[in-house]
Amino acid sequence: MSDILASLSGLYSAVVADVLDGLGLRFQTLAPHIRPLTPTQKICGRVFPARAVTVLAIPAEPYKLEIAAVDGMAKGDVLVVDAGDDRTCGFWGELLTTACLYKGVGGVVMTACTRDMWKIKELDFPIFGIGYHPADSKGRADIIEIGEPITIGGVTTKVGDYILGDEDGVVIIPGEVAEETVKLALEKVSGENIARADLASGVPMGEVFRKHGIL
Repeated sequence: MSDILASLSGLYSAVVADVLDGLGLRFQTLAPHIRPLTPTQKICGRVFPARAVTVLAIPAEPYKLEIAAVDGMAKGDVLVVDAGDDRTCGFWGELLTTACLYKGVGGVVMTACTRDMWKIKELDFPIFGIGYHPADSKGRADIIEIGEPITIGGVTTKVGDYILGDEDGVVIIPGEVAEETVKLALEKVSGENIARADLASGVPMGEVFRKHGIL
């Protein structure tokens, strides 16, 4: 598992998406409005899923499952939150980030907003989401489930899957094909490097494509 993470972290979302296409998994990329919100724009790790909903009142135990999620994650996990495109608050913040950094958590991907950017931007912690909002999540958005399968950005994911994100977007790699995906992606990167060298030396695009089958 650690070998998969180490190799996956050196790849990029586009090549992994291409490989998943080739494996018949054509719908593994999250909707394009889920973007990097921090200066650190590369995220990679094991999926730790959670589901949040918009609420209209302060729960009896605010932040209960948000805290449980942070405390339950391990080094290399990425918190992946289906929040239903919530824009009522800053669901994520600096103190949660600080706790995750200590644990070695790989980042957060969510269909929600973050806040405390004045501090978070100083930290090497990737957050992908849908925007920024100064309001507290208490009484506005609340996690109702952790560790169960979710659908985020049009992609269903679960514990055991992997996630990779960068400036191009975010891709989910099902755990069942993770090892094969990484192997094929590394091979494709090698082929792209050769094709790039040919193109840079003036070989016509058509000839390069016929030779390598890569575009």
